[in-house]
Amino acid sequence: MFVVLLTFASNKAQAGQFMDGHKQWIQRGLDDGVFLVVGSLQPNRGGGIVAHNTSLPDLQRRVDDDPFVAEKVVDAEILEITPARTDPRVQFLLDAGTAGP
Repeated sequence: MFVVLLTFASNKAQAGQFMDGHKQWIQRGLDDGVFLVVGSLQPNRGGGIVAHNTSLPDLQRRVDDDPFVAEKVVDAEILEITPARTDPRVQFLLDAGTAGP
């Protein structure tokens, strides 16, 4: 499982120009079953993603494809978490591991 932090960077002012592509990138991650949660970092610091069912190299490639990352609207940091215990509602995170099926 991974947490991706997308914190605003030097080109933050250009976010509007790349927003449509960024939203399409997010939707692909959701459609592909890689992104579990996507939201904003508060207050107005950027965005965060919880991802699973992928490997670190594959996730890094996916993150590099985000127009916000490519255009330096955000800086990306990927944190890998090895789940050891979960609430029963998210047991699938333990069952799948970090690399997915």
